[in-house]
Amino acid sequence: MNTYKYYIRKGHRWLGLLLGAQVLLWMASGVIMSWFEIDIVRGETTAPIDFPPSLETRAYAAPGGVIAQMEGGVTEVRLRTIRGRLVYEAVGPDARALFNPITGDRIEPLDEAGARRAARLSFVGDAEIERVALLSDPPGEYRGPTPVWRVDFDDPDRTRLYISPDTGEVLSRRNRIWRIYDFFWMLHIMDYDERTNFNNPLVRVASVTGVAFAISGLYLVAVRFWPRG
Repeated sequence: MNTYKYYIRKGHRWLGLLLGAQVLLWMASGVIMSWFEIDIVRGETTAPIDFPPSLETRAYAAPGGVIAQMEGGVTEVRLRTIRGRLVYEAVGPDARALFNPITGDRIEPLDEAGARRAARLSFVGDAEIERVALLSDPPGEYRGPTPVWRVDFDDPDRTRLYISPDTGEVLSRRNRIWRIYDFFWMLHIMDYDERTNFNNPLVRVASVTGVAFAISGLYLVAVRFWPRG
């Protein structure tokens, strides 16, 4: 019995050392993240402006002609308004595209001027656009489809909008607060690569270690206070 207690006590101490640093990171990152309003983290202060489609009694192009122009198949074709313009949006497994709803012609991807207009419509404030770039290999803060337009504003929060050249939609909104939050989120979920996998091996090992630490601690407390015959 004493031998078992010795090894359990020793294992408990080592588990505590291994787990203690991560528990501190969990607590510290949780405290810091709790101070940020999630709307600010998500950039909701730069809400996109969109309008419901205004349908008129007129002849619209058949969706079949739109589908035929999409490579790789289509899962959905819908009539919607983007940036105040009525369009067909075709959604495929790997791509999206916009079409003129009257002629059925495909709308060309956004150029830089179009990206600037889309960014301006989606930004609330008086800041100026600092730079615009079409990126095929964007930084790690953006994890969506490419290529993508990145529009940087010169506001105090260093806002960046990532805009789809195919649809003109804002795919991601990034700012200074988001970058701080993302760093501590990385520490919290222990995903130091993609920062999205909450079920990664490190978290699993840490959780199992925590359970083992708790069980060994309960055992040692129970043995300490167990009546001796």
